[in-house]
Amino acid sequence: MRVKETLNLGKTKFPMRGNLPVRELERQNFWEENKVYEKRQKLNEGKPTFVLHDGPPYANGNIHMGHAMNKISKDFIVRSKSMMGFRAPYVPGWDTHGLPIEQQLKKAGVNRKAMSVAEFREECQKYALEQVDKQRKDFKRLGVAGEWEKPYVTLDPTFEAQEIRVFGKMAERGLIYKGKKPVFWSWSSESALAEAEVEYHDVTSPSAFYGEHVIDGKGVLDDDTYMVVWTTTPWTIPGSEGITVDKDFDYSVVQPAGDKRKFVIATELVEVNAERFGWEKFDTLKTVKGSELEYVLTEHPFYPERKLVTMIGDFVTLDSGTGLVHTAPGFGEDDFNVGKQYGLDIFVPVDDKGYLTAEAGSDFEGVFYEDANQISLDKLKADNLLLKYMPLEHSYPFDWRTKKPIIFRATPQWFASVDKIRSEILAAIDDVKFFPSWGQKRLYNMIRDRGDWVISRQRVWGVPLPIFYGEDGEAIITRETVEHVADLFEKNGSNIWFQKEAKELLPEGFTSEHSPNGTFTKETDIMDVWFDSGSSHQGVLAARENLKYPSDMYLEGSDQYRGWFNSSLITSVAVSGKAPYKQVLSQGFTLDGEGRKMSKSLGNTIVPEKVIKQMGAEIIRLWVLSVDTSADVRVSMDSFKQISESYRKIRNTVRFLLANTTDFEPAKDTVAFDDMEALDQYMEIRINKFSKDVLDAYATYNFMDIYKKLINFVTVDLSAFYLDIAKDIVYIEGEDSHKRRSMQTALYDVAVRLTKLLTPVLPHTTEEIWGYLKEPEEFAQLSEMPAVNHYNNELETSKNFAEFMDIRSEVFKALEKARNEKLIGKSFEAQVVLYVSEDVIQLFKKLQINVRQALIVSALEVKSLDDAPAEAEKYTAELSIVVGHAKGEVCPRCRMIKEDVGSDNDFPTLCASCAAIVKADFPDAVSAGLEE
Repeated sequence: MRVKETLNLGKTKFPMRGNLPVRELERQNFWEENKVYEKRQKLNEGKPTFVLHDGPPYANGNIHMGHAMNKISKDFIVRSKSMMGFRAPYVPGWDTHGLPIEQQLKKAGVNRKAMSVAEFREECQKYALEQVDKQRKDFKRLGVAGEWEKPYVTLDPTFEAQEIRVFGKMAERGLIYKGKKPVFWSWSSESALAEAEVEYHDVTSPSAFYGEHVIDGKGVLDDDTYMVVWTTTPWTIPGSEGITVDKDFDYSVVQPAGDKRKFVIATELVEVNAERFGWEKFDTLKTVKGSELEYVLTEHPFYPERKLVTMIGDFVTLDSGTGLVHTAPGFGEDDFNVGKQYGLDIFVPVDDKGYLTAEAGSDFEGVFYEDANQISLDKLKADNLLLKYMPLEHSYPFDWRTKKPIIFRATPQWFASVDKIRSEILAAIDDVKFFPSWGQKRLYNMIRDRGDWVISRQRVWGVPLPIFYGEDGEAIITRETVEHVADLFEKNGSNIWFQKEAKELLPEGFTSEHSPNGTFTKETDIMDVWFDSGSSHQGVLAARENLKYPSDMYLEGSDQYRGWFNSSLITSVAVSGKAPYKQVLSQGFTLDGEGRKMSKSLGNTIVPEKVIKQMGAEIIRLWVLSVDTSADVRVSMDSFKQISESYRKIRNTVRFLLANTTDFEPAKDTVAFDDMEALDQYMEIRINKFSKDVLDAYATYNFMDIYKKLINFVTVDLSAFYLDIAKDIVYIEGEDSHKRRSMQTALYDVAVRLTKLLTPVLPHTTEEIWGYLKEPEEFAQLSEMPAVNHYNNELETSKNFAEFMDIRSEVFKALEKARNEKLIGKSFEAQVVLYVSEDVIQLFKKLQINVRQALIVSALEVKSLDDAPAEAEKYTAELSIVVGHAKGEVCPRCRMIKEDVGSDNDFPTLCASCAAIVKADFPDAVSAGLEE
């Protein structure tokens, strides 16, 4: 018999390499065949419900790394809650209406003009569902569990019907109205936009300072005076209806040397503007309050027949400009509001595509608005009114889809009033918990400061506004008509709106005082897509029996404070008086390794598919666990390679645990805690502390903390300590000895706990591990999170071992020094003498462990610090160390150098301990002998 055959060398078929790109897909198919998600739901029936409501991604194109981070984070929560005593169903969703789909069909060569609206919408629906299928496949490949065959899509007739009912309830409360006021207008999309559809970029605009000639000074200003106004949009000057000043500001009338004209500028800004205009000398003739300038009339710089009125407003500032604001009510919200107060016309000489109309005058007609800037500047210059032109860099709104700048344009639109229920919405925010906590203030401020919501869109692919018009042009929105339309949509889908005439869409026999002849027309605009997804609390949460309203959590990117978090809150408070969520968790964006936004044009995108093919979805999942998702996250292939190393470390650690518990049968071999060896008791305390930390982190969605604690536990507690010592016990001690079974009890418990705790993160790997464990559940996903056990004196034990770890660290320094001096090779060649204080001697006694074994040396002596010789090296005030080469011979079985090798005549090459073990476990070896 060979010596090796007397060792309990761990063996397992659990492979070192996961072959994740191949095995993951096989495992996912196996889960689907065995309906693991459904079994988990069945298992959790009757438990408290936790619903994370999925914010619908837009159904267009393959998923990107931001999608992956979002969906995997949700999966962590849903899986962990499912294993922590909650029924946690997950219904994924998709946003399937909107302009991008219309644009994709146009790119694909679909001729919209050659078909009816209803036919074009059918093409849109077909494309959207194809995109849903594509993204569903991508999300499932990430290992995300959910009701993938029963998702919610916003084009579903039942969803559309619920959205119509939300609209109806808001109309009943008087929150829906039609108005003409400036909205974000996208000339590139030919549609109004909501605030959530706008993003801001820095641009350089032509900034103009010019004079407007006073024609009626109201006894305050002379007729040779000019009001100096400032604008960054010279193209809007044709729409100018007035000038706005602040009633409390001081305004100076100044006359530059050599100029017969007088100019009005805010007193505080005279000096800076005089320098800007090149006025080396000027006289200040008088100073007046802004309130004195009210109703002063000037002539329009381009159209002398038009009079511009001076108005008082609260939006004028002294931060820049002149303190007098060019006011065009058709092109800005502040301008509109002040113009309305003064009864001005809402003049909008620009069309849907951004071209100026005939109303702007012959010089501007048919000119694109950006090109009109130069025409305005040239006209001002020609009439000697332009005092200064200068480029100005500032932040400007863009259409988030087309990436083109937008304009403010007053058009007739349908609005949802936020102002009427603003206090209700703000009060509802107080009942919501936010992660991070600053999210509460962010959403509060956005609701507090936002205007009414423009909900109409001049497009065709969306949910129609269920509004009819009488013969007198009056809008008809009644409970009866809205519910009838909702019923029609539920049965037929919203395309029926475009297939039938208005009369056919109204309830049978419907009459209205607004249509004495029984003739009706219908609205052609559709609803904002944010109204679609913003109604999902009714279309999904309240509509599905396995869900609940309000939900426990919404989790999306931080841009959704002005998007889905915002729109959902408004509609939910409007229909039920409460927020649609109890908790909101927001995440940052994924950036490239240099902190830049990922884009195809920069060529810096990393798609999940690439990482999956090279390394596997588990690596992406572990990466999501490792990063601080509350802020923007940098991602590169190098970061995935680093995570791969962490995964390899975790996998190999678990492989050691499995290999060394192969012959361990929990039912008969488990050693009770009180009977375990002291070292193993300590490991039980550690794994339970780790379990508690991880469970607490899951409960507070602190994923990065789980990763940190996981890596620390695997590398420090296990690899660098416990497993390092374990080899000398599980390999060497008798197969069924108390020492070995005690340690195997801890090893097996660590393996089971790690597997359960990591199942929400690495389900493919933990299910693979599960097949090597002896647990009753069919799948790891059907198990429960481990209970946290507490033990007597666990705090004192932890404190004692922490002190021992410090001593062990110093001993390892001494061993490393001896190794560098060629005194020893491996630590087993060392004989160590520790000279310690009485406190340390007592510590060793309290530990009740084999200190020599824990230090992994062949011989150890512990002596009083008072006896330390001169050559002993002092490491701490309580510890001096002498390292020498161990005396004796190497035992081929335990690899230690022992002076008692050969003391047993039956086994002349073994140390006494190994000889006794072999004699007891392998009696045949006594007569047969051992070979190395």
